Amino acid sequence: MQRRSFLLGAAIAAVASTAGYYRSRIVETTPHIHYPGMQAGHALRDGAALPVPSASYRPDVAILGAGVAGLSCAWKLAREGHTNFVVVQGPEFAGNAAAGRQDELDYPLGAHYLPLPSMASTHVREMLADFGIIERGAAELRPYYDESILVHSPQERLLRNGRWEDALLPMTGLPDADVAQHRRFLALIDRLHTQTGSDGRKVFSIPIALSSQDAAWRVLDTITFKQWLDREGYTSPALHWYLNYCCRDDYGAQYDVVSAWAGLHYFASRDGHAANAGEGAVLTWPGGLSALTDRMRDAITQKLGHARWLLAGTAVRVNETPGGTLTTCVTPGATPGAYTLQSRRTVCAMPLFVAQRILPDIRAYGYDPAAHASPHAPWLVSNFVLEGYPLEAPGEPLSWDNVVYQGQALGYVVSTHQLLRVTRSPRTVFTAYHALSGQTPNAARQWLATTRPQDLRDEAAADLVAAYGREFWRNARRLDITVRGHAMATPRCGYLSNPGLAALREVDGPILFAHADLSGYSVFEEASWWGVVAAGRILGQPPPQA
Repeated sequence: MQRRSFLLGAAIAAVASTAGYYRSRIVETTPHIHYPGMQAGHALRDGAALPVPSASYRPDVAILGAGVAGLSCAWKLAREGHTNFVVVQGPEFAGNAAAGRQDELDYPLGAHYLPLPSMASTHVREMLADFGIIERGAAELRPYYDESILVHSPQERLLRNGRWEDALLPMTGLPDADVAQHRRFLALIDRLHTQTGSDGRKVFSIPIALSSQDAAWRVLDTITFKQWLDREGYTSPALHWYLNYCCRDDYGAQYDVVSAWAGLHYFASRDGHAANAGEGAVLTWPGGLSALTDRMRDAITQKLGHARWLLAGTAVRVNETPGGTLTTCVTPGATPGAYTLQSRRTVCAMPLFVAQRILPDIRAYGYDPAAHASPHAPWLVSNFVLEGYPLEAPGEPLSWDNVVYQGQALGYVVSTHQLLRVTRSPRTVFTAYHALSGQTPNAARQWLATTRPQDLRDEAAADLVAAYGREFWRNARRLDITVRGHAMATPRCGYLSNPGLAALREVDGPILFAHADLSGYSVFEEASWWGVVAAGRILGQPPPQA
């Protein structure tokens, strides 16, 4: 909730500089709409005919998917000297961590920041040290981070009652009883950061595989976060709005759907610190987490001495064979081709709703999609390329993260924020996030498949128009909307004890599974954890214990 000191002059109002960029009339930008993975996914779902393979390769390990989990697995293998592997890219390099670029401006197409990793996230700390992001003290409580990557001030603000405030949880202009509830909740979170269960483990840890198994705490997974708030006497409308916003932002679903354990885990598991940053700081880049997937790719290429480890194509079929596994992959293009991979071991580093389509029967591994599949939330990630800046409401200046109180969407981040010092860049990108959590995932996907482009644009711009009015469109020069129909798994009640996910987490044979879906929700730390665990099994290394 606390922000670091604001660098003097970093966000000076630029009314004069924007005036020259204004259009003479308001024109709502025509959107460019992208559906990464949809064509390949629907072809799998519909059982499309496959081309005859024209080539075959025999790597020791095949990693299927170049998202965070697959790249983390490959990075760990290469770092440990195991170089006989390939990664099949899939429909989108970096997956939910992908980025775009327009007019020399980078912007995220998915995840845009990484919280400071906790002591339990040794795999992330190892990675950040390898990339020079942690400059020293990776094993210490407070590592020293590259200053350019720590989020700059001002970090966040909230538009409420026509003014921008300096924190996302309202603390002013409320009844005293409501403010007291806010402070009580924050004090509880402070205690939960260090709370341990009867087994000696932290109750809320990242990765969640290292969290306490204490039944007295895990019973929180049997009720929703809203039910828990009501039970504990939290009635403040502002607190309920804020916690619902956080669930929508991290899990893609409302707090009356999300598990109470997951709702508390959102706050209590985040306990990373830095020697050179205040509490609550995060790591971020103009292109979001693509900076990390790019560094993984570059580190792997450097270790192997070539870039032939990353293969174009999408895995469409995996079978176990007497010698390991046989994978069929389809290459993109006007005339699709195909090739096969004969491997000793194969890592399925894709969402489970995809894995169930390419395996003959995923139930053989203890996972029944009909009973064990997590719902996946649909998202819009919308990038507005701006010439100049729209006029601001009074209060706090433009920040990295900008949220509208009771807004339709999840606010927007400023991709050029990390480039700011004394003067603003003349052009910028506002990245708006929208979890379509107001309806069921299936209903939202149906709407996405049938709605008009202008309706998608209106949905994407909802919070920006709420903040700036229709005048916002005078600055907008381009709009790229990325539609992610199955963006992330949602941790509904019971996800901690899901026997199908538990079974897949223990699979250690010719086929391995590595994806954030194994944790029941989608963040970088969980995806990279399962990639590193899969690499450890290939290398004969057990995963670390709490």
